[in-house]
Amino acid sequence: MQLFLDFLPVIAFLVAYKIGGIYAATATLMIVMVLMCAINWFRTRKVSGMLLTATIIALVAGTLTLVLHNAAFIKWKLTLLDAAFALAFFVAPYVSDKTLVERVMGASIKLETSQWRLLNWMWIVFFAFTATLNVYVLSHYSEATWVNFKTYGTIGMTFIFVILQALWLANKLPKDGATDASVKDSDQQINGS
Repeated sequence: MQLFLDFLPVIAFLVAYKIGGIYAATATLMIVMVLMCAINWFRTRKVSGMLLTATIIALVAGTLTLVLHNAAFIKWKLTLLDAAFALAFFVAPYVSDKTLVERVMGASIKLETSQWRLLNWMWIVFFAFTATLNVYVLSHYSEATWVNFKTYGTIGMTFIFVILQALWLANKLPKDGATDASVKDSDQQINGS
């Protein structure tokens, strides 16, 4: 269920785009992001920093897109969001005694400090790669191609990355360590739309 909620904004964006175009998709994305924050607040009495960041960037980029009637702003949202995540993962160990990935997943699994750092770097590289790839796609391809990339490409890349991360983690965990389900649940908390 959580995985569906994590990708709901992307799915809603695609459906709205197919029905009404980029501006309808932008408005839909903004509404869904605010609803997700509200749902999280009512369920847990908190909103994760990643979801809040994603929502703020979506609202700013979406507002600029709708007010200025320029789709470039919403197209840059993914790059801004992933760059913000990469930066947050990079900065966290310098302002705290833990990496950001350890703060998110540390209650579920136990790793050595060097392994947490490597895992954190994996997320930094992943977010930097997707941010850069988004710039390339939005600069060189049509709007429809970019929407397909944003939907299918980012979901596909995230699934592949999480699977590879889970395989890596399976080799690092002690035999009496966390279950695969707890690793999967923790991965879902890291992925922001």
